[in-house]
Amino acid sequence: MQDIDFNNIRRMDGSLLLVFHELLREKRATTVAERLGLSQSAISHALTRLREIFGDPLFVRKPHGLAPTRRALELGPQVEALLQLADSTLARERKFEPKESGRRFIVSAPEFVTALMGARLIETFRKQAPKAQIILESLQRDVAFQALRRGEIDLAIGLFDSVGLGNGLARELLFEDRYCAIARKGHPLVKGKLSMGAYAEIGHVYALREDNEDTGGDAGDVWMRGAVPRWLTVLMLVAGSDAIGTVPLALAERHAKTLKLQVIRAPFLQDRIRVSAVRRSVKDAGADWFFDQVKTAVK
Repeated sequence: MQDIDFNNIRRMDGSLLLVFHELLREKRATTVAERLGLSQSAISHALTRLREIFGDPLFVRKPHGLAPTRRALELGPQVEALLQLADSTLARERKFEPKESGRRFIVSAPEFVTALMGARLIETFRKQAPKAQIILESLQRDVAFQALRRGEIDLAIGLFDSVGLGNGLARELLFEDRYCAIARKGHPLVKGKLSMGAYAEIGHVYALREDNEDTGGDAGDVWMRGAVPRWLTVLMLVAGSDAIGTVPLALAERHAKTLKLQVIRAPFLQDRIRVSAVRRSVKDAGADWFFDQVKTAVK
């Protein structure tokens, strides 16, 4: 083991790490001062000390706020890990009281997952955690993982089975799904069944695959007659026309009654959809509670 540089460690304290962490997150000194209950001069002094310790400007003033340097971005995950370790070391087993918490929970998920679980999550928060907030975002995979490591979001959901995570993150299978065909009730050619021949002849509407909401299958792209950016758009188009659509089964079943859709489990649509959740590997009773609600909401 290398010798520890005691002088540098003496110069560093937890408050400096917190200031660095919040500046990297918020990019504005005034906002950080409010969050930490400090004066702006205290934030300025802390930033000066941080620059001396790391030998780098760390943050450069821009018209829109403070822009982190490359060195600051490199330090971000390490500082986050130190803060998490300090928090878990100093904290006793904390309880989380949903009804009393004003915590803000943020999850990044593709649109079809958000549409699947969003309403149930909002209702859960209304009943169980009325003072808390939930924010649903859709971030690119790498951006979501970086935000997780920095503590900016609580959960990332997507097709992450074959993705390397690195230290500090843990993955769990959230649910499995498959594709199905949908048509409006009263469709002149579809009466609860759909052959491959009819599927090919009629053609179907499908959501374009994007990096942050790829559902993992081609779903008969050879016979696709129309492509739109979002799965919910597919549902709405099919509900109001004689088009048929190809969408994730769970999403179709969740909205079929409201939109008056036929949901057809066509045997020729076999592509599987494995949706995983990634979170930080730290003790956090609030995050545990939130993840439990997400798992319930997607069922």
